[in-house]
Amino acid sequence: MEPDPALAAGARAALVREIEASGAWQGAPAWRAAFEAVPRHLFVPYFYASAGGGHERLWGEDPDPERRARWLRGVYTDAPLATRVRDGELLSSSSQPSLMAKMLDELDVRDGDRVLEIGAGTGYNAALLAHRLGDDRVTTVDLDPEITESARRHLAAAGYRPAVVTGDGAAGCPERAPYDRIIATCTLASVPPAWLAQCTPGARILAPLATGLIALTVRDAGHAEGRFLHTPAYFVPLRGGSARAPLEQHIGGLPRRVLQSELFRFLLELTAGRLDPHEALALWQREGRPVRERFGITVSGRYAWAWLDDPEGPYVWPL
Repeated sequence: MEPDPALAAGARAALVREIEASGAWQGAPAWRAAFEAVPRHLFVPYFYASAGGGHERLWGEDPDPERRARWLRGVYTDAPLATRVRDGELLSSSSQPSLMAKMLDELDVRDGDRVLEIGAGTGYNAALLAHRLGDDRVTTVDLDPEITESARRHLAAAGYRPAVVTGDGAAGCPERAPYDRIIATCTLASVPPAWLAQCTPGARILAPLATGLIALTVRDAGHAEGRFLHTPAYFVPLRGGSARAPLEQHIGGLPRRVLQSELFRFLLELTAGRLDPHEALALWQREGRPVRERFGITVSGRYAWAWLDDPEGPYVWPL
């Protein structure tokens, strides 16, 4: 049951205004046009809202008009939406639109660029990329065949047909390489070396890592380096790649007031298992509570390490 076109268009226009007010776009009208054109409700036919300690399913085919209205309002709210939940675990989601807009803006695409997206999700982000660049320039990969199949259906319903591939995102998609840009919509534990080998020299990789967004410039098939952006980011972990142990295993004995600092928790995530939490606290305080932009990552061959201020400075940690 399609929502009223006028209601959907009005809700989408309001979302675009909200994204613009967030400052997500820095002089990139092409992305505004993409968000104006791509109907998010076709990519989120249902989602799970928190309700009474569990999840309530809201969907566009609900016979109750009030629940259908709640679904449409939710779809065009600037918020992440849980789209797949199994045994209480979040498997897939549609990311917060303003964060998606920020990431797409930071990806710094140019006409003709070939883009690999890691984590197909609902297909909405791939549709935005395809609207900007064309179907043939966009590849999206996900490990779960149910996710890729539904993403493919959503994309077709909206009139987009980028390449949707079922596979391990950590391995990239060599058959569609080379890429000028790689964007991940899932949190990494490290940077997969396979990605660099599939990039053109000078390519840009943008991916969530720890609780931040790392922007890497690829020098060649074995080397990349870059810094974190100011923006915090929380995504579902990449499945199929390496995984980190839960942060809670590393923070025993730290003061609660310190753990409430979002920037300190970023440092803990970045150095989890590599630096004693109490040493991390001492470093954080000694260095004046450093912000995300002072941290970076270097990838060289099979090795990758995080650093503070300088990749060859005194503060480095292997990933």
